[in-house]
Amino acid sequence: MSQRRAVAAGRSPAGGAGRWDGLVVICAAKQFNGIKMAEQHMAEELSRLGPVLYVDPPLSLAAARRDPATAALAAQPRLRLVRPNLAHLTPVLPPGPYRPGLSPLTTALVRHCVRSAVRRLGGRVRAVVSAGPQFLPAGSCRELVHVYWVLDDYVAGADLLGLSRRSLAARERRTATAADFVLAVSPVLADCWQRRGFPVRLLPNGVDVAAYADVDTADPAADAADLPAPITGLIGHINGRTDLALLEAVADRGRSLLLVGPLKRGLDQARFDALRRRPNVRWVGPKPSAALPGYLRLMEVGLVPYQDSSFNRGSFPLKTLEYLAAGRGVVATDLPAVQWLATDLVAVASGPSHFADQVDRMLGQDRSPAVMAARRALAAQHSWSSRAEIMYEAILNCARYGRGRFFPSIPLPRSAPIHLPIHDDRPS
Repeated sequence: MSQRRAVAAGRSPAGGAGRWDGLVVICAAKQFNGIKMAEQHMAEELSRLGPVLYVDPPLSLAAARRDPATAALAAQPRLRLVRPNLAHLTPVLPPGPYRPGLSPLTTALVRHCVRSAVRRLGGRVRAVVSAGPQFLPAGSCRELVHVYWVLDDYVAGADLLGLSRRSLAARERRTATAADFVLAVSPVLADCWQRRGFPVRLLPNGVDVAAYADVDTADPAADAADLPAPITGLIGHINGRTDLALLEAVADRGRSLLLVGPLKRGLDQARFDALRRRPNVRWVGPKPSAALPGYLRLMEVGLVPYQDSSFNRGSFPLKTLEYLAAGRGVVATDLPAVQWLATDLVAVASGPSHFADQVDRMLGQDRSPAVMAARRALAAQHSWSSRAEIMYEAILNCARYGRGRFFPSIPLPRSAPIHLPIHDDRPS
């Protein structure tokens, strides 16, 4: 019997007892089958180092009845094998799992689901990684190490998430207090948790370098190929974090603007609709990861147009490194995570006019093989495989030596200085 069929049937996968020993359980804030975010990237890379169980956020039966995509997910086996060393669990719970009054019940049910999945896999758990203030308390799986992986300023973004600030703050504090150490995605969050007295290591987001290696030979996306060149673009969620004024300023200059991604909570819908009705603007909606190279093929410059907010200042946008891995120029708002990259390969801007100026400047640069190679070289310094090695060694060190002794020997330097090999627009 194959591993996939064995898991679906409730039996231990092929490989016998101990096949899943040393399991790392990632309690994620994003569905594994959705748009590929940090947790899925990390799970895939960690599974090259040891066995991993990816746990989706709790799925409500009521939501499954309303949404066909969610219903299809709920209809699958709750525990399934993605590939060797990587299993995926979707806890399906009664309606209202996120209501504050039901939090204790949700916690108990998620804990039961995960422990049951671990027993079916037949391994012992080395670590639980809570990617956000989730419903899996420390000790749920008799793990040796519990990690709080802070990917956002959740309390600052409570409104965007549709959750209670008070409830999130309480759950986050409990999660961090019970963890052996904290991994923070941005300099702002690392400093914040360090000031609160927790053992913290900075672990920024990474990039799947191989996924963007062949952008320049990909077939151009047919639904945007008629946009006049040069094309600037945004790939990612379009929501209340997005500064529409920056996109409007780029469009005002007559630049083609390609928008790829879903519309989410908090967006000024009327204003966005007015933007996308412009003849030089095209919104194509969400696209699967495999289709993104076709859209990046059309773009000259990738945009990171975030508002100046507490939530955004604590973030580390995945798209910054993904544009670079595709060899594209990048114009971004002035975020601490962007400054941490310490490179002139990313143009930093403040305000709509300056943002549009930087886009014009980036479009004016020669798109030579040397420039594109420099961008890709910078992205390669920040691969998800290197990030996974850091997390895994931190877990191993903590398991061996105890709380507070988690810092791995693998260094995490700031980006080595890689500069544009040509073009200097400073006045002589």
